[in-house]
Amino acid sequence: MGGGGQQTESGEPAKGGGVGPGGGLGGSAVYTWEEVQRHSHRGDKWLVIDRKVYNISQWAKRHPGGIRVISHFAGEDATDAFVAFHPNPNFVRKFLKPLLVGELAPTEPSQDHGKNETLVQDFQALRDRVEREGLLRARPLFFSLYLGHILLLEALALGLLWVWGTSWSLTLLCSLMLATSQAQAGWLQHDFGHLSVCKKSSWNHVLHKFVIGHLKGASANWWNHRHFQHHAKPNVLSKDPDVNMLHVFVLGDKQPVEYGIKKLKYMPYHHQHKYFFLIGPPLLIPVFFTIQIFQTMFSQRNWVDLAWAMTFYLRFFCCYYPFFGFLGSIALISFVRFLESHWFVWVTQMNHLPMEIDHERHQDWLTMQLSGTCNIEQSTFNDWFSGHLNFQIEHHLFPTMPRHNYHLVAPLVRTLCEKHGLPYQVKTLQKAIIDVVRSLKKSGDLWLDAYLHK
Repeated sequence: MGGGGQQTESGEPAKGGGVGPGGGLGGSAVYTWEEVQRHSHRGDKWLVIDRKVYNISQWAKRHPGGIRVISHFAGEDATDAFVAFHPNPNFVRKFLKPLLVGELAPTEPSQDHGKNETLVQDFQALRDRVEREGLLRARPLFFSLYLGHILLLEALALGLLWVWGTSWSLTLLCSLMLATSQAQAGWLQHDFGHLSVCKKSSWNHVLHKFVIGHLKGASANWWNHRHFQHHAKPNVLSKDPDVNMLHVFVLGDKQPVEYGIKKLKYMPYHHQHKYFFLIGPPLLIPVFFTIQIFQTMFSQRNWVDLAWAMTFYLRFFCCYYPFFGFLGSIALISFVRFLESHWFVWVTQMNHLPMEIDHERHQDWLTMQLSGTCNIEQSTFNDWFSGHLNFQIEHHLFPTMPRHNYHLVAPLVRTLCEKHGLPYQVKTLQKAIIDVVRSLKKSGDLWLDAYLHK
């Protein structure tokens, strides 16, 4: 494995045969996992896909999904994540060629950190079966009708006021209809954001901007860079932004004890299961997300997303200013966001918050996703209410799969889990919601015990 070659970002010479200045192999450079894992630092990042070693140190800044999501796999095998996130991996591989610096030595296992190779191979076989059976192909009619019911709700809400006026009861009914359309548009933008609707990624991107921008007034890029990190490392502290609670809450079993031992008390965490109802569901979308979205668009000079978002607010005020005036229209959209936020928080947290939340453990794709996600029982209402995210396990394993196929792959996933002794959790909707509060109380109690006694 000795020999010349270009220097890496850290100044360490690449092992094996010479590596040309463009990154292409001039020989057969081979590496051990130990050598690959040395390159998992800021400014020096290598990862492995299909046993080939890539230096992504500089390219990560240009990664379409954002620098963070790809950097989370530095020093690791990223094969399953690479295949999961890209509908056409073969097309994407051509962009990897200039980054190739070698491959794993023949004596090295395909998996890092002692991962179960049989389990990984079985999951990859399941992935191949999913592709063969066409479960990654969308039904355009399903999503067309879904968009239609969102637009119908918007039209009915406005028509209600035009025909019957703006009494308190009718304004409340209008708000409920708008909140429903906003929540359902949230699930639809999620579909386009995951590239699970159209065959061409470019069409998914355009329609994603339309739905999240024009129908919801938010930013596609903000959502992509945040949400893909969550999928890459769900419930992993410092990597999943959805468990970065900015010291407002402590989550899981490890973080509360760490805070308690360090005597950190930013909030009275033993009461977090109570104040969650005051600052969690009511404020996430109307306050935190709204501020973060506009801050991101301006700081990154993302004028395209800003223009799309402005079309939403322009349309909204044109529609409702004649009824409520300027301040009344602001009050209406704020109330709609308030209602939507409750819907969004409970649906998104019931699948994740009660599950394992820990620091990086370098698990394989299947084990990692199962430890951080659970399903909710299937029913027509649950499917609609959650945007089919009651099949959270299947969605996390196959993020580009159109949601109407989750129920078809679920029995196959369950069988694979049973084979390898992995938990496949399915809860009722009521239990899942209650577990959110129970998990917050448990974490708060762990913090208090550590704060007082450790």
